[in-house]
Amino acid sequence: MATKKLNEVFDELKQQRDSLRLQIHLASAEAKDKWEELETRWDEIKPKLDQASRDAGKTGSEILDALELAGEAIKQGYQRIKRDLD
Repeated sequence: MATKKLNEVFDELKQQRDSLRLQIHLASAEAKDKWEELETRWDEIKPKLDQASRDAGKTGSEILDALELAGEAIKQGYQRIKRDLD
C-alpha cells in the first residue's frame, strides 16, 4: 500500500516537473534558482524511489515514509514555482 501511494506521489511530481520545465525558460532568475535546487533534490531522490520500488517487499516503511516526505517537499517547491510563474 505504501509503495502504491509513494508511486502516486512521484507520478504527480513527474507531471508537475514536466509542465514546469516547459515554462521555466521564461521565468525570472529567482525562479530558475529555485528550479535548480529542486532539480538537485529530484536527482537525489529518484534513484532511491526506483530502488524502493524494486525492493518493495524488502523495504521498511520508514524508508518509504522518508521518501514520501521528500517527495511532498519537492511537490510544494514545484507548486511555489508554478504560483510565481502564473
